[in-house]
Amino acid sequence: METFLHDISWVVPLRSAILTPIFKGLTLLGYPPFFLAFLPVGYWLWDKKIFTRLAILVGIVGISNSFLKDLFQDPRPPLEFAMDKGVGESFGLPSGHAQIAAAMWFWLAYEIGRSWGWAAAALITAGVGFSRLYLGVHDVEDVLAGTLLGLASVVIYRGLVSEQFNAWHKLNPALQFAAIVAFAPLFYFFWPAGVPIGTIALVFFVAFWWLGHLIDEKWIRYERHESWLFAGVAAVAGIVVLFSLFKVMGDNFEAMGLSKLVATSLQTAIISFYATAIAPAIFRMSRLAW
Repeated sequence: METFLHDISWVVPLRSAILTPIFKGLTLLGYPPFFLAFLPVGYWLWDKKIFTRLAILVGIVGISNSFLKDLFQDPRPPLEFAMDKGVGESFGLPSGHAQIAAAMWFWLAYEIGRSWGWAAAALITAGVGFSRLYLGVHDVEDVLAGTLLGLASVVIYRGLVSEQFNAWHKLNPALQFAAIVAFAPLFYFFWPAGVPIGTIALVFFVAFWWLGHLIDEKWIRYERHESWLFAGVAAVAGIVVLFSLFKVMGDNFEAMGLSKLVATSLQTAIISFYATAIAPAIFRMSRLAW
């Protein structure tokens, strides 16, 4: 059993010129550029309430994964197996890709409530999880733990968004926002090691997504255009601006001499607020949305 959980040498013979691009593509579903595109487009084109719940879930799961990695400090497989150079120096247990994939896609399946949604969630989660094994950056234990934690997150989150937590849902929006932001400094008291910059950025991602959504609900009241042509134009333009804004901020914040922590947190906050408030307002003013 120990060998099965930790030895991934069996993966190497499976690699081929056909499978490698497939699994490299699947593993992209767990990296920030995918979320930067998928979550805003879902907000603009599908259902802004569903994708607000989803974005917050992704942020919470990302934070919990970062905490658990630093808590267990379990090394990844040997470097000679690695085909994905984007993992940096992070630890292996649990797999963030597997944990977030299980939480995100099974939560969407729960929101959809159809059998095909559950089947799609299982297929995508399995594909993303196996891609981490195939690319040699996680072992079986990492992926299994991540998947199980992601599924547990769906169950827990279902309770958090239920009527049992009406006290939170009815809280003044300003207090809600302040409460979310207040988590960032608290991490410095109980984090196993130094708090990663990306974790603080995730707190700001959640806080400013929620703030933008509250502003949208109260004042902007964005609704997708009934014409898919107009809605599609809005989404494409919105994503082009989003990635351009992301790059410009990255270049300029660095030139301004801001610390990596401040620059990344600002960058994430502005992008979240853009997705849920600024872009919807622009879409409405330009008649690309109702």
